[in-house]
Amino acid sequence: MDRRDFVKNTAKTSLALSVFGLLSCAGEKKEKEQETPLVETPKLAEPFFKLSLAQWSIHKMIQEGGMNPLDFAKKAKEWGFSGLEYVNHLYTSKWSENTDLNKAVSSLVKELNQRSNDNGVENLIMMVDLREGQGDMSSPDKAERDKAIENHHVWVDASAGLGCHSMRINLFGTNDPKIWKETSIDALGRLSEYAKKSNVNVLVENHGYLSSNAALLAEVMKEVNMDNCGTLPDFGNFCLRREGDARWGAPCVEEYDKYKGVEELMPYAKAVSAKSYDFDADGNETTIDYVKMLQIVKNAGYTGHIGVEYEGSRLNEEQGILATRELLIKASRELA
Repeated sequence: MDRRDFVKNTAKTSLALSVFGLLSCAGEKKEKEQETPLVETPKLAEPFFKLSLAQWSIHKMIQEGGMNPLDFAKKAKEWGFSGLEYVNHLYTSKWSENTDLNKAVSSLVKELNQRSNDNGVENLIMMVDLREGQGDMSSPDKAERDKAIENHHVWVDASAGLGCHSMRINLFGTNDPKIWKETSIDALGRLSEYAKKSNVNVLVENHGYLSSNAALLAEVMKEVNMDNCGTLPDFGNFCLRREGDARWGAPCVEEYDKYKGVEELMPYAKAVSAKSYDFDADGNETTIDYVKMLQIVKNAGYTGHIGVEYEGSRLNEEQGILATRELLIKASRELA
């Protein structure tokens, strides 16, 4: 073999060895990839509930900041909510423009439907707060009670027109448990009969006075015993008595156990309200254990909307709403 042939053959051998080496490395790499499968990042569990926004959370924006209450749907959508819980008296300027209340409310319903449709959000609840002089649903005076029931009819019709599943009413009346129970059963039963025709639920929230005595309110629910009559448990609002027997504003001097209360009301719940006041550095509510509350709600088999209702003062309303929303999502991932 001459020198030229030797060099040629050596080059061929080196090339073959190089190719073989590359193939071997590729094979080893492929084998290692097969031996070590990719580990997927686990997806975070979705909450067992959907999120809605209680319009009361923005009452300062509306009453003090000049926000148009008709923009509620738009803001709720921007903040990541899929459901709306209206407050009727935040639209007083809208429905008091017409001396015919039914026509005024009908016009309002049309506008609200347009806004919710435009923003792709669902109308869920109408929170009805009748002002003084319009009747008290639990009044010991039958004439006043009759007037209150009649005055609620227009809001049953409004709730139905909006496609809401429920309207929320208040039961204040007297602080005599026996009388309060009797009058509440009477008023709730009659209003629920009217609302049944429109497929609307009548809900009672723990909202002060004896309505915050959850065991007593549960007794009322048992006695009324109607499918469209239920509760709206609120994580807060368990004050039974305030200084000077004031309805609002004064310091609370007697409070019902909030966790016991929510647990007692959940069997009749058709909605749930996540009240919040303030948050610590970790984003937890300072007075309410959200993990404990959500566990109670989940254990009851509830899977509907939970409404955010911020009532604090340190954070502005938008900050408080978003903090409550994030806390609900975070707490839901810590449940059993």
